[in-house]
Amino acid sequence: MKILLKNGTLIDYKTKINEKFDIMIEDEKIKTISKEIKKKADKVIDCTNLKIIPGMIDMHCHLREPGFEYKETIETGAKSAVAGGFTTICPMPNTKPTPDNKEVLEKIIAEAKRVNLCNILPYSSVTKGEKGEELIDFEEMKTAGAIAFSDDGMPVVNSKIMREAMIKADSLGTFVASHCEEKSVSKGAINAGRIAEKLGVEGVLPEAEEIMAAREIVISETNNVRGHICHISTKTSKNMVRDAKKRGVKITAETCPHYFTFTAREVLASGTNAKMNPPLREEKDKLAIIEGLKEGTIDCIITDHAPHSKEEKMQDLSKAPNGIIGFETALSAEIMNLIDTNEIDYLNLVRLTSYTPAKLLKIDRGVIEEGKIADITIFDENEKYIYTEDKIVSKSKNSPFIGKELKGKVKYTIVGGRIVYQDN
Repeated sequence: MKILLKNGTLIDYKTKINEKFDIMIEDEKIKTISKEIKKKADKVIDCTNLKIIPGMIDMHCHLREPGFEYKETIETGAKSAVAGGFTTICPMPNTKPTPDNKEVLEKIIAEAKRVNLCNILPYSSVTKGEKGEELIDFEEMKTAGAIAFSDDGMPVVNSKIMREAMIKADSLGTFVASHCEEKSVSKGAINAGRIAEKLGVEGVLPEAEEIMAAREIVISETNNVRGHICHISTKTSKNMVRDAKKRGVKITAETCPHYFTFTAREVLASGTNAKMNPPLREEKDKLAIIEGLKEGTIDCIITDHAPHSKEEKMQDLSKAPNGIIGFETALSAEIMNLIDTNEIDYLNLVRLTSYTPAKLLKIDRGVIEEGKIADITIFDENEKYIYTEDKIVSKSKNSPFIGKELKGKVKYTIVGGRIVYQDN
């Protein structure tokens, strides 16, 4: 099949292109990029006033299947992802059973192929059952299709085990993604501070993240191996990563849209739909996260898409589970809080959402060039809409963006030359 994209603004970080081009897609690949293409196609998409970027990559999300299908399934999660413009997503291993053996991992991969909407590249756990006690077989899981390794929300407390894991993953050309949480100081519902005091709930100390982030930097530097810090949220974490990178440490880091959009005050408006781990922080932290994205300290933006049922989120603040959905609001949050505020330009947004994630995952994506696989996101940067529950594609509805006016709408998502999402 031939698809012709006409009159859109192509933005590609690798080539530094940010201007109008026509793009011809033939079968699964980008055939031609030219100022004007007059050849016939099976489908022509008028991209006038639309942006065309490499398909967005989310290297940290949660699809809940197997075991928690009442929250989300691989199919509903993939539908939500493509509605948000994501062409590749990497689900974390906090499922039941845990993908700590090839049989479970292969079932996840098989279901992703059956759904056939976007590229789904799952993580393997680091330890058996995510218990932090016994390492899984890294070679077996890598061969079975694991994109990388993580125990996700169950931090590997034992430093000896974490050291072995990071060294082993590095030797296989991949990495361990670390959820940095020092459990001895992490108890609480939301960020420690005035909002927690006002609501009468125990606050999570920022040191909970920072202490373990420091440990991962030490292991990475001492052993000269890759390390990756998940969803950083504090100024101190950002500064530690920046300083380590200046020394040449092989450390990378990610953050989420909610950390540069909201502060802990959002809990007053959205309640448990603004409860996540790490929690929303203070204004100084929010500004530091934006600074980290601008200066390159933070390598990429991920969603940490974490679906929960309404019943679970209706519990009080101290009991409700952590996490919010994020696939469908990520692009709008980025446009409103990074682009419209002149913090970064579109070339650098593509760096954060497509180009660098592809490099970190070592996959041949994240660019729009002739001969490459046609994974493409097309959006209207100016379209405004109210984000309401009935518009949510995800099976779960736990989002602090509900009821808010958002700006920036995905119009088409193309994966492997197929239109997998079209905004009606």
